[in-house]
Amino acid sequence: MDKLDFKVGLEREVWFDGRDVPLERQDIWGLINNSAINKILVTSQQRIDGHYPLKTEFITQVNSKDDFECINEGELVVSDNQDLLEEAKKKGCRTCAYFSVVGREALENSWKDASKYDYALVDFDLPTNIPLELIIARLQNSNTVLLKRVESLEDMEVVFGVMEQGSDGVLVATTDIGELVKVNNYISKESRTTIELHHLTVTDIKHIGMGLRSCIDTTGIMTQDEGMIIGSTSTGGIFVCSETHYLPYMNLRPFRVNAGAVHSYVWMPNDAAEYITDLAAGSKVLCVNTKGEVRTLSVGRIKTEVRPLLLIKGEAAGKEINVIVQDDWHIRIMGADGKPRNATLIQPGDKLLAYVCEPGRHVGIKVNETILEK
Repeated sequence: MDKLDFKVGLEREVWFDGRDVPLERQDIWGLINNSAINKILVTSQQRIDGHYPLKTEFITQVNSKDDFECINEGELVVSDNQDLLEEAKKKGCRTCAYFSVVGREALENSWKDASKYDYALVDFDLPTNIPLELIIARLQNSNTVLLKRVESLEDMEVVFGVMEQGSDGVLVATTDIGELVKVNNYISKESRTTIELHHLTVTDIKHIGMGLRSCIDTTGIMTQDEGMIIGSTSTGGIFVCSETHYLPYMNLRPFRVNAGAVHSYVWMPNDAAEYITDLAAGSKVLCVNTKGEVRTLSVGRIKTEVRPLLLIKGEAAGKEINVIVQDDWHIRIMGADGKPRNATLIQPGDKLLAYVCEPGRHVGIKVNETILEK
């Protein structure tokens, strides 16, 4: 995928900070047990006293040499005491240095010392991301895995987006059940990195007159093999290309998909779909490439205008699908061969790319019900 893509999902380290969570909080531990989070930061005493899910990959805080008694060779330990981290290396443990950064001098020392260890966990005294940007830049050529402490999903998403590259991971430090659910949903959603695309055979093309169509402008940059899934029915949609292909009279708009008529569904993360008219600045939409690889983009604006419209009907995987797009040569629909097709040149029998799913949506969410759409 394009070099500007953010890293997602399973490429990141996500740890849960369990040090201040008593074993009696079964609401929290039960949620962690059934979540996608396996790596848990605990104290040595917690390991001795507690019973944790079998899937748990312990990360242990060490405050003295006595703490090593409950730690096995090869495990990961965390400390702000570099003498203890050196002792951990001798015992065959992996090491994570913790830095609570206050002020410029502490920041300079942190990145210098961080490069000595397998992991570095940072926390800052101020909410600005500038210190994190500086550490990311300093460590970009090192093998040290950089994590930042966060308290919410919103914090995590921001940290993962800093300098387009983001940190390598986060330590989620919260006992807010709602935030933990959001974090788990985020991890589970982002771990799904592909959707299945089908070849659609065009069965009908029709000029249907004037109507309202919308462009979806995003806050990201798309490539020539990327676009969005747009369709008139919940059965699925057709791959409409980004505005990254030759236009003779105007500049390209690589942040845009000239999506289609205002009634159309646009596919979103987690196999949800939304009407174009319900999208607004800040909404999330699914960007897909010709391999079916997906990523999430944020909507910057929706631009709606009156334009002539073109109906494209077809069949894919035994399902009838259609999309209504602007009736103009410059609108591109992705062909089954991975090459864009000018919308006004498409003919019955042509092969396009499409996404097929089970019909039935309520406020964009898939539901099991009888539904007929055409």
